[in-house]
Amino acid sequence: MKATILTIGDELLIGQIIDTNAAWMSQKLTALGISVLERITVPDEHGPIVEGIRYCLRKSDIVLITGGLGPTKDDITKLSIADYLGVGMEFHKEVFDRIKAIFAPRNIPLTDAHKDQCYLPENVEILTNTMGTAPGMLWQHEGKQIVSMPGVPYEMKAIMTEQLLPRLAQNPDRKVILHKTIMTAGMGESSIADKIKDIVDGFDEEVSIAYLPGLAQVRLRITAKGDNESVLQSKLDKAVELVCDRVSDLVFGYDEITLQEALQEMCIDRGLTLGTAESCTGGHVSHLITSISGSSAYYKGSAITYCNALKQKMLGVKAETLEAYGAVSEQVVEEMVKGALDLLDVDIAVALSGVAGPKGGSIEKPVGTVCIAVGTHGLLETRTILSSKDRSKNIAYASNQALNMLRKYVLQVK
Repeated sequence: MKATILTIGDELLIGQIIDTNAAWMSQKLTALGISVLERITVPDEHGPIVEGIRYCLRKSDIVLITGGLGPTKDDITKLSIADYLGVGMEFHKEVFDRIKAIFAPRNIPLTDAHKDQCYLPENVEILTNTMGTAPGMLWQHEGKQIVSMPGVPYEMKAIMTEQLLPRLAQNPDRKVILHKTIMTAGMGESSIADKIKDIVDGFDEEVSIAYLPGLAQVRLRITAKGDNESVLQSKLDKAVELVCDRVSDLVFGYDEITLQEALQEMCIDRGLTLGTAESCTGGHVSHLITSISGSSAYYKGSAITYCNALKQKMLGVKAETLEAYGAVSEQVVEEMVKGALDLLDVDIAVALSGVAGPKGGSIEKPVGTVCIAVGTHGLLETRTILSSKDRSKNIAYASNQALNMLRKYVLQVK
């Protein structure tokens, strides 16, 4: 079964509101083995809506429409659907009675706009909206289906979850789709693709891979799609095993696990304590670590030493080191790590110092340069990275790099 998603609203096209509905619907449909071919957005205008429906139904078996079902004049989805189907509008008393039941306890009088919500295109099957006044609607049309739902996310989700998805799950034409995501860090997507090219080229025709890059991370989503679930699961497991064996040093987990979650599990398993010393990231590494419940079992704290004076006072960075190499140097972050180990009384520490931007930097140390050190008194590892000119991206990128350096360092501890 093939589906398309049509979202309606000027506010989506001008970027005033982010379309989270389409992403959520895509996830739920894919989980049922329904292929989502395309997602398009059109304005609150009759012509584009009608053309959007026509376009979607040429490509798919079912089109899911959200938006434009409210009581105001710009909500014209129902009339557009009626025109596309070539039918009139009819009053539905059950919808009116439901609206009355919703407003009666609050002593809110019904208006003509509320009554207008009860006029629906003919031949409709109503999908009850338990979270609002505008009903979901479904039509059978020339062997295909049109579904229209409110654009309010919690209303759409209620209709999908309670009414539509259980029906679609009974469709005999849907495929089985299985996914497994391998989480990696430490190498870019093109390099990973080159490294596993021969493996991917040898995948069964029912198995595919997608490379989903992030900041200092790449998700490898492997998909198996077909008719026999047990056979597909075997093919998926084999593909995941082959890829993981090839890039084992990059893999930190599966599906939705984060670097900080993986690091927490590793440190707790080994009985290690951790501390951070941050300059340019301003506590972002600490924020990521402490965003995970249970981090207090291994994470002791952080020293945010944004200025050189505090680097010296709190972490014991030598004035001559700062003078000779500058605050953005591997020599300084080494001394920051040593100071953090003592100040925070931890087994392992990480330190970062750099130029987050957009101002600052030099020819030798441009914006996006960040020095990172990880280690103990006995063994230190340092690295200098270069990112972009965007401050927030530089901070996020450097923080993820630091977490991955910590992960790889902890792996050495038995």
